[in-house]
Order: sequence, then structure tokens, then C-alpha cells
Amino acid sequence: MGKKIILLFISGIWLKVSAQENWTLKQCIDYGQKNNRNNIIYANEKRAADAKAKEALADYLPRVSLTATLDDNLKLQQTVIPAGAFGPDDVKISMSKQFSSNASAQLDQVIYDGALLKGLKANKYNLRQADLNMQQSREAIIYNISTAYFQIFVYHQQLELLQFNKGTYEKQMEIYRLQVSKGTALQKDLDKVNVDYNNTISQIRVARSNLQLAENELKYEMGYPINDALSVDASRDASIPVSNGDSTRTFSPTSRVDYQLSELNIKTLEIEQSRIKAQALPKLSAYARYGAVGFGDNLKQSYGELLPFSTVGLKLNVPILDFYKRNAQYKQANINRVNAEEKLKLSEGQYRVEYDNAYTKLQQSTANVENDRRNITLAESVFKVTDLQFQKGTTDLTDWLNTQHSLRETQSNYLNSLYNYYLARIDVEKAAGTLTTFYNSL
Repeated sequence: MGKKIILLFISGIWLKVSAQENWTLKQCIDYGQKNNRNNIIYANEKRAADAKAKEALADYLPRVSLTATLDDNLKLQQTVIPAGAFGPDDVKISMSKQFSSNASAQLDQVIYDGALLKGLKANKYNLRQADLNMQQSREAIIYNISTAYFQIFVYHQQLELLQFNKGTYEKQMEIYRLQVSKGTALQKDLDKVNVDYNNTISQIRVARSNLQLAENELKYEMGYPINDALSVDASRDASIPVSNGDSTRTFSPTSRVDYQLSELNIKTLEIEQSRIKAQALPKLSAYARYGAVGFGDNLKQSYGELLPFSTVGLKLNVPILDFYKRNAQYKQANINRVNAEEKLKLSEGQYRVEYDNAYTKLQQSTANVENDRRNITLAESVFKVTDLQFQKGTTDLTDWLNTQHSLRETQSNYLNSLYNYYLARIDVEKAAGTLTTFYNSL
């Protein structure tokens, strides 16, 4: 019974490890959406926008302040009562004592402030901007992880092809060694094959190094521990979806987050204009004050008997001679808004060009990868025939090596076109503003 439990435990661990061996593109993006450090930054910006909205609203809420003072009147100020009031001469008297204390509480409430009300409208745009920044961060994570993943995918394909070439050279070298030992072949022919074999070994080392660098880049974009192993699903058909073709041809600049951010910027500039204009309107507020004062010849007497007082009132503030400054501020805000609108029009054209260029590259790379895939199949077929002819002695080593070199060149072209295709694929999604849709379709 105990052995069965141990076997089940070990099997469970093996299944868990096996299930985590190969990461698909969607799994990598899922992990990155949760663990990339940029998420913390933009989440904090969202909290800051919430706090800023509360700060703006607080200016329209009641405010209470407490004030307390204690004065030691080292030399009391005197007041003169003119002659005739209490006698023939002027009378000099002090209206206070050496120590005086004062404590009061005041409640202030804004009743109407046009500029403040206009500013409150900007809160929803600030919150929307924080949301769009988070969305832009998520799209950047999708793009960066995808490009790193595609690079790894292509390096895996390159290693497979190089390993195939290595096996071909090893078989040929084994045959030549036997022929050289029997004297039926020259050592220089064996050396020619050995040179290509060594070049292939060097290419494998470089490809493995590049694969490691690409894996580290992927881990960084995911927020994955650099020192932990991460195996990517390198199967040809399971990892990456094919192009949507003409279904991605519909383009609208409004679907791009940077376009939406520019629109929000224009709206906030419009609010800033109206806020500056509203500063010319009167401001009305109410207040209520309650406190007490005390006087004495010493410190104790100043707090011995406190005389209460209370006040309620309205305060109206009408700006009159500040229109020069306000007018200059309004003109600046208007220029900023007009420039923002013009920049958005320029950006709209730029976004269209980016999308058209990306779509054109996708069409070109799709044709190239299909052509190079056919070429690699043809080159493999030609090499098999040449290899068979060489074994039967109907062709020479030069023809065999040339065919092998042609196959290697075809393989290199295919790998380049494959990576360019996947890069063009994700660039179209980025230019169209559909990276999230691409991610959801995985």
C-alpha cells in the first residue's frame, strides 16, 4: 500500500512537471499579464488618478479649521480719546492687557465656483486615461512576449535543420573514413566534408546561444525568474495562429490606444480652456465661526475668563483687474488645444500608413514563406537524389557538396522568411490596434 502511494505521488509530480514543460504563446502572455512589473506601475497610476479625483472633489466639500493664538503684548498699543470727551485734555488709554488669548473654529463651504466645477469634469477623463495606460501596457506585454516567442520558435526550427545537416555530414564522413582507410578515397575529400561539418557545429553553437538569449528576453518580458527553466512549445502548428488574411484589412484609427489617449488629451485641454474662462465669474462661499477671547495681566488670567463670540456670513469674490493674465492663459490653452487637434490629424494619417505598410509586409512575407517552404522541399528532394547518385558513383563530391550548400542556403532563407512572417503578423495587429483580439484568439 505504501509503495502504491509513493508511486502515485511520484507519478503526480511527473505529470505536473511534464504539463509545465512546454509553454504555449497564450500561456506566456497570461503569465506576463500577471507578473510583468509594468502592471504594478500602471496600477499605481490608476490609484493616483482615483486619489486625484477625490482631491478635486474635496475642494467643494466643507472645510473646518481651528485657530488658537496667545499674545504677550510687551508694549501695549494706546488709543487717544480727543479732548472734550472726558475732560479738557486728550486721554491716552490701552484697550487691552499684557496677555491676550484667542481660539476659534471656522467652517467654510463653497457655494459656487465656476472654475472649480469645470475642473471636476476632468476627473472622469483622468480615470479613463489611467485605464487606457493600463491597456496600453497590456498590449505592449502582448507584443514584446510575442516577438520574443517567435524568435525562440524560429531558433528551434533552425536547430532542427542544423541537426539534420550535422547527421548528413556525419554519415558522409563515416563513409569517407572507411574509403580513405582502404585507399579508395583521398584525404582531401574527407577534409572538405569535415570543414562543412565543423561549420555546422559552429552554427549550432551560435543558434543555441541565440536561443538562450531569446529565452532570457522572453523571461524578462514575462516577469519570469531568469534562472528558472522555461521550455517553449516549438511545434510547427500548435504555437502560433496563421494570418487572418483579408479579415484584418478593416482599419479604424480609433481602435488604437494611442489615438484614444490623444482624444482624451484634447478633451482635457478643452476643459482647461473653460476652467480659465470660468475664473472671471464671481465666487460665492459661506462661513461660520465660533470662538472665545481672553485678557489678563498674566498668563493665567488670559485663560481665566474667556469671552465667546460667533459669526456666520457670506463671502463674494468678484475678480475685476485680472483679465490680462486670464486672457493670456486662455490664449495659451486655446493654442495647445488646436495643436493637439492638428497632431491627432497627423497621427491619424501616420497610423494609416503604418497599417498599410505592415499589411503589405505581411502579404510579402506570406508569399515569401510559402515560396521558401516549397524551395526547401525541392532542395531536400534534389539532395536525396544527388546523395543516392553519389553513393552509386554516378556523381562526384563537388556536386554533392554544392547540392548540400544549396540546401543550407534554402534553409536559411526559409528561417528568415518565417521570422519575418511572424513579425509582420504581430506588427499588423499592433498597427490595427487589435493586439488584445489577437491574444484572445490564441
